[in-house]
Amino acid sequence: MSDLTSVALHTALNGLQARQRAIADNISNINTKGYLANKVQFEDALASAVAGGSAAAAATTQISTRKSLEPTREDGNNVNLDEETISNISTNLSYQTVLSALNSKYSMLRTAMSSQ
Repeated sequence: MSDLTSVALHTALNGLQARQRAIADNISNINTKGYLANKVQFEDALASAVAGGSAAAAATTQISTRKSLEPTREDGNNVNLDEETISNISTNLSYQTVLSALNSKYSMLRTAMSSQ
């Protein structure tokens, strides 16, 4: 399906999945000297693509992973477990919400197709 809503929801799922991987990497490297936490951003690019009304633009939304500029500890690591935990909870809730929206969309399509 290539309508704007479906493409935007799939793109959001991909971005949230990338964020989940980054959070897992950050937590697993919490004791690694010099490790800088990864942060994933995609929401602004996706919002701009959707505002432009193009499914193709939404599909090619950049999911950017960048190193955190937060202050580091003495060992050069800047992973903050509290921040990662909150981000993980927020990301999981967002993922569930987007997945629910996508499931609802498919359910409506199934209903429409079976009533014909």
